[in-house]
Amino acid sequence: MGGGGARRGEGMEQDHLPITLPVLEKMRLGATDNVLDVGCGAGWLSRRLAKLVPQGRVVGMDISDEMIRHARRASVDFENLMFVTGEVAEIPWQPNFFSHAISVESSYYWPDPAAGIRDIFRVLQEGGSAWILINYYRDNEHCHQWGDLLAVETHLLSAQEWAEHLCAAGFQNVTRERIVDLSPSPEVYTGRWFRDVEHLRAFKAEGALLVCGTK
Repeated sequence: MGGGGARRGEGMEQDHLPITLPVLEKMRLGATDNVLDVGCGAGWLSRRLAKLVPQGRVVGMDISDEMIRHARRASVDFENLMFVTGEVAEIPWQPNFFSHAISVESSYYWPDPAAGIRDIFRVLQEGGSAWILINYYRDNEHCHQWGDLLAVETHLLSAQEWAEHLCAAGFQNVTRERIVDLSPSPEVYTGRWFRDVEHLRAFKAEGALLVCGTK
């Protein structure tokens, strides 16, 4: 949930695993699939994906050189995993390559979300699928305060707007659903993203937004 580089690297897996694991189950990855992780940060999800596609390939991409260096250092044991610096509107990869693309908690940072979704469509193969998971969206009023706390410009879009971007890019079977965070909340909340623990619990009960579609 936002934060600086190191924070984004270290705390992300713990923060986002409860909402990401159900998505990985829904993706039904095969051993030979090729997966793109958009906005990979320090690579926590890319490494998990690489274990799920042992004969496939995972490419983690992030706009931050610092994050990509961090990800590479932490991933030297994986032969089917590589990291590239790039932005989502110009993914440095050939068309029709990936069977799946996933973005966890990065798409509201994209300068032009519609352009990013179009380029994800380009690099997916026929029948490939895109999975966009976000905690910061208009339909969950308990996250709106993040806009003022995040250091960079963000897009607070509705579930409908995200779905429309996928449809406009050419995706078929576009669906949206909520992934509820069932992890335990602390007795007392001391962070800066929510007023108090009741606010945090209300946010988690609303759930993250998952939008997906097929090429």
